[in-house]
This record gives sequence, structure tokens and C-alpha cells, in this order.
Amino acid sequence: MNMLKRKKRSTTVVNVMIAIVITLAVNFSYILVMIAEQRENSSNTTNNQPQQQQPPQQPEAEGVLHLSRDGYGYIIVKHNISQETPDEGEVDSIFVSNRRVWQYRLQDGDTIRCTLYPPRGNSNPSLNEVLIHNGNEIPAPPVYDRPRRSQDMVWQMLYYFTLTLLLLTIMTVRFDVNNFTTRRYLIRCTGAVLTAFAFYFFAPFINWQAGGKVMMIFQHEPNIMVDYMVIMKCLVAVIVAILYGRIYGMLFEQQKIQLENERLRSENLQTQYNLLMGQISPHFFFNSLNSLSMLVREKLNDKALTYIERLSYVFRYIIQNGQNTLSTVADELQFIDAYRYLLEVRYAEKLFFEIDIDPAYQERKIPSLALQPLIENAVKHNSITRSNPLTITIHTEKDAIVISNPIIPKIESEISTGIGLQNLSSRWQMITGQDIEVIRTEKEFIVRLPLSDENSI
Repeated sequence: MNMLKRKKRSTTVVNVMIAIVITLAVNFSYILVMIAEQRENSSNTTNNQPQQQQPPQQPEAEGVLHLSRDGYGYIIVKHNISQETPDEGEVDSIFVSNRRVWQYRLQDGDTIRCTLYPPRGNSNPSLNEVLIHNGNEIPAPPVYDRPRRSQDMVWQMLYYFTLTLLLLTIMTVRFDVNNFTTRRYLIRCTGAVLTAFAFYFFAPFINWQAGGKVMMIFQHEPNIMVDYMVIMKCLVAVIVAILYGRIYGMLFEQQKIQLENERLRSENLQTQYNLLMGQISPHFFFNSLNSLSMLVREKLNDKALTYIERLSYVFRYIIQNGQNTLSTVADELQFIDAYRYLLEVRYAEKLFFEIDIDPAYQERKIPSLALQPLIENAVKHNSITRSNPLTITIHTEKDAIVISNPIIPKIESEISTGIGLQNLSSRWQMITGQDIEVIRTEKEFIVRLPLSDENSI
């Protein structure tokens, strides 16, 4: 549950970050417009300063204003008051910025007589100062109080951020990697497209001809319901959301494949472990039956009953822990105590054990049935007689269990296949990730089993 919550929280954070990036990208033009207007204002202020010191000798023109719905317009010149302009040519139209429209409260169709700013390059001249507005003389320009461009930008940013975040959420919400299909992906894509279509009608804009009022596209006149700029921005948001949804699905598919591979690997390890364990049980079972038959033949009933009791415990432990990969050191020592009795009965007063395990290691985890093969090998490959008894030592040393025995060669040594030690090494490496250490000298055979930390396995 906590992992699911963390995954949802991580997805939400990524969606918000992507929505912010897309919002900044589609509204980058507003930032450029703000910079351009600031430069224009600074340029106009600089141009006005010397004109205030000397009477302006600027060209004048008169015409009819035609406004666009974005607030700017053009004055179609009917009469050129000054025949010579800075370009020494006739003026056909005059550009009027939306700042001037607000400053003078101009309306579409107004008759205006004004002074001009000289054109820049091949552009049209622009309106400097309105002298006569619809036949009324304007002694001085009114105070400019239109909304700042930043107000329009804030509305646009909020709108596209909300739209993009909603589209990304549609493509990623309640995503189930186990049921991710092309059909479900196409359904999400359809939902994103329909959502963007519905959102289009709520796109905000500043109506410059209505006092700078923030309006929605559905409040437009029917003949101007199509805004290609808004359509393009919404289309960008939809395309990014759809592509992100596909990438999101591919990442989950990759994660699913990794989980499936991990599951197969785990099953494979378990299968290998079971096969290794299967090689231990038959050999031990055969030796145990031989020892029991010996007690029965000698009619040692009490020992036979005790032997059967210990043997049943040993087999019960093997059956219960044969499918488990790990057991505690304490459980293994209890099993070895029972197993030791079986061997001591078989090798009466010829086989001895010295076991000294630090209590601090009692709860450490080790592979199940790890000590028994080492004891069995020591018994199998060494001569055990009354004159040369065998002592097997089990103790702890520097985070390891050390099993050692003296080497007492048999007159006729048995051929060692190395299967038992190889199986133990494979299981130890498979489960703990560490290698056992085998040390063989002329007089002693030592196996060192490294112990892992309690919480590492």
C-alpha cells in the first residue's frame, strides 16, 4: 500500500513538472510580447523627451480607425496633413497599438487626426498623439490605465497549466500495467482529445474593446469562435499528453517484464535448491536404515526405540525444512544434536563432537541442512577406529561457523565425487551471496561458513 502511494505521488509530481514546462513553452510568445512592449515604452519615452523641450515638428494625418479583436488597429488615411513624411512618401495606413487604443478610449470606426511616429524600416508609421477624436479636440492625452500585459499572461498560464495537467492525469490515472492494452490506451487518447475540445471553449482572452474584461471563447460572436492560436496551443498539449501516456505505458511494460524475469529467476533458484536438497535425502536415508537394522539385529531395544525417536525427528526436520531455504543456527544445532546421536550409536566410542557456538549467533540465519553434509563427509572419508577416534569440531569464529576434523586416511579410501561439498557451496552462494571457504592441510580439513548480518538475508 505504501509503495502504491509513493508511486501515485511520484506520478503526480512528474505530471505537474511536465505541465509547467508545456505551459511555459506554449506561452513563450507572451513573454516576448512583454519584453517588446517594455522596449517600446522605453523608446517612446526617450523620443518624447526632446520633443517636449522643442515644439514638435511631426507629420499629421487623418483617417478612420479599424480595430482587430486583439486590441490593435490601423488608421486608414483619408487626408495627409503633412505631405512630407520621414520616408518622403504618402502614408496609406497608421499602426495603432492596443496601448494607444486604451489610452485614448478609441473605438472601431472612429475618425482620428493624429501625429505620427516615423516608421522603422519597411513598417508603417505608428500613432504618436491623437489631436482630434471624432471632431473633438483633445488638449492632452488621458492617463493610460489599461490592464498590464502580465494580467493576460497570468490567465493564459493558469489555463494551459490546468489543461495540460488534466490531460496528463487522464493518460496516467489508475494505470494498471497488467491490463495495459492498445484498446485502453486509445480510450484514454480519446478522452484527452474530448477534454481538450471542451476546454477550448473556456480559453480566456482580454477583450480590449470591452474595457479589458476577461472573457471566454464561447462568449465570442459566432463568426469569431475559431481562434487558430488557441487551437494550436491546445493541440500541442494534447500531443504531448498522448506521447507521454505511451511512454508511461512502455515504462510500466518494461517494469512488468523485469518483475516477471525476477519471478522466473526466483522460481529457477527454488527449483535448483530443491534439486540440491533432493541429493541429500537419499544418501542419508540409506545410512540411517543401515544403523537401525544393526540395532535390531543386536536386539538393543531401548537404543533402537531412542534411535527411532531421534531418526523420526531428523526426518521430520528434513521434511519440514527441505522446502525452506533458511533456518536459524539454533534450529540447525538442535537438528545436529539428534543427528549426532545417530552417528554416535553407529560409531560407539569412536566418534566425538566438540560444539561451541557463541549464543550471539543463535538467531542468525543460514541455509537449511548446511552442517549435516559436512559431518557426513567427515565420517565417510576418514578412518574411525578405537585406536584412532575421529573428533569433529564445530565453533564460531569472526562471523563464521567453522567445522573441522583431523584427516585420518582410510586404508582403502573411497572415491570422492565432491557432490556434497559442491551442493553446499552452491546453496550457500545462492542464498547468502557469499562463498564458503575450504581449507585442506596435511593434518586437518576445515570448512568456514560465513554468516550474514541478521537483517541482510
